[in-house]
Order: sequence, then structure tokens, then C-alpha cells
Amino acid sequence: MTIKQSFERLATETDTDIAIVGGGLSGTLAATILGRAGYRVTLIDRHRIVPDEFRVEKMSGSQIDTLQRLRLLGPVSAAAVAFDEVIHMRNGRMLDRTNDRQFGFLYSRLVSALRAALPANVDFVVGQVNGVQTGATRQHIAVLGQDEMTAKLLVLATGMGDILRRDLGISHRSVAEKRSLAFGCNLRPVGTKSLRHMALTYHGTSDGIDHMNLFPVPGGTRANLFVFRDPRDPWIKSLHENPKDTLAAIFPSLIETAGDFDIVGKVDSWLTDITIAENCRQDGVVLIGDAFQSSCPATGIGVSRLLTDVERLCTAYIPQWMAETAFDRAKIAAYYDDPQKQESDAIALQLASHRRNLAVNTDLRWRTRRQIHFLRRRAVHALEKLSPALATKLYRHAARYVKSPARSPA
Repeated sequence: MTIKQSFERLATETDTDIAIVGGGLSGTLAATILGRAGYRVTLIDRHRIVPDEFRVEKMSGSQIDTLQRLRLLGPVSAAAVAFDEVIHMRNGRMLDRTNDRQFGFLYSRLVSALRAALPANVDFVVGQVNGVQTGATRQHIAVLGQDEMTAKLLVLATGMGDILRRDLGISHRSVAEKRSLAFGCNLRPVGTKSLRHMALTYHGTSDGIDHMNLFPVPGGTRANLFVFRDPRDPWIKSLHENPKDTLAAIFPSLIETAGDFDIVGKVDSWLTDITIAENCRQDGVVLIGDAFQSSCPATGIGVSRLLTDVERLCTAYIPQWMAETAFDRAKIAAYYDDPQKQESDAIALQLASHRRNLAVNTDLRWRTRRQIHFLRRRAVHALEKLSPALATKLYRHAARYVKSPARSPA
């Protein structure tokens, strides 16, 4: 795409209504919603083809409800494999099972499918943004090797690492450094066409092991492992070099439960620092997703946070702002102060701390809470066999309990 030069334009005119920097999941979802609403949107990303990156690979529950509400479930489901039952194991024994619609996918294929479904009034620009100037009425975006672009509003969906935020004086406060590790690999059944269970979650017993998910994705089965260990731990090296034996050692009866398997290809890994953006209440620019606050992958709430950011910004605030001529910091602040966003952000931080304590804390208080946590799940599962209706009520009560940031989810 060629960007028209703007030097002859009136002061109130811009090349686009909204420029979104970052064409990953959050940026592409935002561009789709805003494009459908009739705004002129420009989505900018360095990559024409989405690179194979280890990011979110599973969605469930309220995340699917949100996608359906936003009319985004179609392209997501088309790029994923749906499944409805997950068997939960711990210490070689069945813990319980959940019955809920979930989707397994590969991140790059999902984002590619969403990009392919972008509305016609969304322009996709391939290029590296190397500078921005922001203000209440006009944002200037410099794309390397292309003409400068102007927009009424700038949305940063750039994830956790980019220089644009530094250019704007936006810093990040660290909440937890290098404590959460996620691993992903592909499994192939041995001697059979499929594993014994379509989806299986194996919970750790402590020692920094949180849990591992086995679930279907297009073309195979994916394993996601979440741990809280020092990245310099020799155990990490053994996982990369000999993944099958390492997994079998930390999850008793894994092969007996799932069936024999081989690991195909390399083990992907992702080290997460949990950070929160500061000094981001500025004229003309707003942050969404990990660009504002990163999430611990073990909690599974990162997509929920992302969707909350996208939905509140694109359906509640931008329509209000577009009716005005200026996007000053007072208007921008309303998005960051949104009660639903703040609750989502607070829950993510609380769950990150809780999951880590369940996995690594060995004092009496947390050993007791760990036992209660899993005993409660076994009790509800046993009750489910006798009274499914009552068990459903308890599951719903537990979900409300977890969602209250003033309470502990244990």
C-alpha cells in the first residue's frame, strides 16, 4: 500500500482514523471490530506472513463467549480444533473432568486466518514503525522506507518488547521477573492413531511444576507445560534435550494415562516477565493487551485480559471519542479506569501470584491450601456423579469466587 502524503491536508484531516501498530492477536482483533464499525483503520506490522511463534494456543469458557459476542468466533473456530471434555490428573490419579467447549490452535495460523478476514476498509501495511509523535488531535507515525502516516488515534498492540513506548516516555514496572516459564511441543502417538484422551491436563504436585495441557490442534496434538523455575535450572536443559523422559518423570502415569507418544520437532519455550505500563495516560495513544500488562501463561487468563481490553476500547470508548475532535489524556484515562478492565487486570495479577505459590511454596500454610484445593475438586467430581445439578452450582460458585479480586482463588 502507498500512503498518501499529508502535507496538503487540512489540519483536521488524517490518512486514517485509527492506526494500530502490531498485527498479532490483539491488534488484528481490534482492527476487525473497528473496521466493521465503519472506521478507517490501518493495521501495521513488520511481518506480511505471521511468523511461527509460541504464544497462546488454547481458548475456552468465557473467552469463547466474548468472541461470539464480538462476532469473531467464525474465523477463530475455522482455524482451530474444537473439543468439549478435558480429563484432569494429579499424582497418577484422576482428579476430575470438565465439560466445556474449547479450541486448540497454532498461534500463527489463527492470526493468519483473522488477518484474511479483515474488513475491506482496513488497510494492512507491512513495515517497521520507527518513530511516533502524538498529540490530542493528530498522531504521526513514521514507517521505515515509507511516507509518514497520520491518524486521529494510535493504538499500540506491540506486546512486551518495542521501542515505541520508550519514545513516548512509557515505562514498565516489573511485578515478577523471569519466574514463569512455558514450554510447547508436538506429540505423535506410538502404535495407534490417537492418544487415549482427546484432551488431558496433568497437574503438578509442587517443586515448581504447575500443570501440562495435552490438546488437539490442526494436524496433531500439542503439549503446553507451565512451570515456575529458574531458567538456569539444569532441569530446563534436560527438558529440551530429552523431553519425553523428563515429562514422564515429573508426571506419574502419564504414558499409562495418555498412551505412548513421541515428541516431534523441537521444544518451544517462553519466559515471561509480568510488567505493567506506567505514564501511559497520554494524548492520542492507547495500549492494549501485553503492551499494557503482561500475564502469567500458567493462569490461562491472558486471552481474557486481551479480549477485555479490545472489547472495552473498541465498543465502549472509541465510539465516544470519535464523536469529538480531540483525544486528550482525560479521555484516554477513562479507558484505563474502566471497571471491567481494572478488574480483569487485578484478577490476572492475583492469579499469577496464587499459581506460583501453589507450585513452589512449601510452608505449612500453602501445603495445606494445596491439599484443600485439590481435595475440593475431587469432592465436587464425586458429587457430580450423584447430583450433576448440584455440582454445576458449585462449579459456578467457584468461578464467581475466583473472579473476585478481593478473594483468594484457593
